[in-house]
Amino acid sequence: MDDLEFRLCLKIEIDQLDLWIGQGWLIPEISGGQRQFRDADVARARLILDLMAHMGVNEAGVDIVMELVDELHGLRGTMSQLMTAIGRQEQDVQRRLFESLEDIGRH
Repeated sequence: MDDLEFRLCLKIEIDQLDLWIGQGWLIPEISGGQRQFRDADVARARLILDLMAHMGVNEAGVDIVMELVDELHGLRGTMSQLMTAIGRQEQDVQRRLFESLEDIGRH
């Protein structure tokens, strides 16, 4: 969705959107010189709105939360790659890997 659709969907002003982009909380794609937002951007913006408007979190707090969200997303991708790599191994190797992972979880 374009800039205007995004702002109307979230009921935010251009200054607020520009601030969030400037802070790096949202990183829209650029297509034909226009900012374009994905569903993930809408979800991030709703989280920002909830944090600031409903929970009273300041900008520094939002920075921390958004960094944690990005870290979690990165870890999720890494875990998916790990599971794919394990799935390509022979059954015996898979079993030993999962047993090793269970041992880690017990500590």
